[in-house]
Amino acid sequence: MTKRPIRFYQVGSFAVGNRLLRDDERTVQSDPHRSNSIDSGHRACQGCGEALGARYALDAAMRATQGQLVAVNATGCLEVFSTPYPETSWRIPWLHSLFGNAPAVATGVSAALRVKGRSDVRVVSQGGDGSTVDIGFGCLSGMFERNDDVLYICYDNEGYMNTGVQRSGATPPAARTATTDAVGPQPGNAFGQGKDLPRIAMAHDIPYVATATVADLHDLEAKVERAMSFRGARYLHVLVPCPLGWGSASNETIHIARLAKETGLFPVFEAEYGTVTSVSKIRRRTPVEEYLKLQKRFAHLFGKNPRPEIVTHLQEIANRNIERYGLLDTADAPLARHATTAEVRS
Repeated sequence: MTKRPIRFYQVGSFAVGNRLLRDDERTVQSDPHRSNSIDSGHRACQGCGEALGARYALDAAMRATQGQLVAVNATGCLEVFSTPYPETSWRIPWLHSLFGNAPAVATGVSAALRVKGRSDVRVVSQGGDGSTVDIGFGCLSGMFERNDDVLYICYDNEGYMNTGVQRSGATPPAARTATTDAVGPQPGNAFGQGKDLPRIAMAHDIPYVATATVADLHDLEAKVERAMSFRGARYLHVLVPCPLGWGSASNETIHIARLAKETGLFPVFEAEYGTVTSVSKIRRRTPVEEYLKLQKRFAHLFGKNPRPEIVTHLQEIANRNIERYGLLDTADAPLARHATTAEVRS
């Protein structure tokens, strides 16, 4: 009796649609031999952008390295929902570090491999925005400064979602969290706080820095593969909407990520050695309202007591991003004027 191995595919893998394309145009997720780095059985929330981002990024990294990859994971949502003791959803060599030292642990793994002469095995370190932008920022900057041979991936859901949706250094202005109430003259998170970590990474003049979203699978996979073509410190910042923390519908994750890019609030670009080399142009410029209204964390800006001056200020942030990175093919006029400080505080 002839036996054939049966391979099961997860729902939502884009496998069917991609098979209508040429082989060189298909994504890693359409490949029946993909690694499934993070497999089914994890406990992520429905519509979790981080689960999507991690699978897409690490499957691409596994293909780029022919399966010779070690992943170091900071504490956070991704670690908690994927490895509830004694279970795991990871199908690759995977290490769990503390909340703030994933870059340092990854540096140690890279150094050990170098001593053993295993230049074929590559290292990826990953964490959420809390461990990246805040708690592990010193270790990450040190990794950049030493130019350690590690790709660090930040899955940015703009808050500490695992511990109750608290503000992080990546939480956008005016967003409501458990620690930034939607009250007062500046409801939600205050303007002027936080860090733009992709630009900080660029300031270290490391070989490669890029941003991406889970809304563009081809772009994300291409940037992972491009990052793995370099040696030295590399940084990839991926926007991963969180339905729980953002108050959005679980089936809107991809749409919201796309709007973040199309409004200009999340610029998508690549940089090498501190210089921007390419940008993903905005295809259909969208007012920030269309993005904000899909999320309950911004609900206080609309409704019975709207705050149009705050929305105007957020639009101006988008306008500045569009100008800074050249995200439009034409010099369109700004969609909204800049709100004065007095207006924002009124």
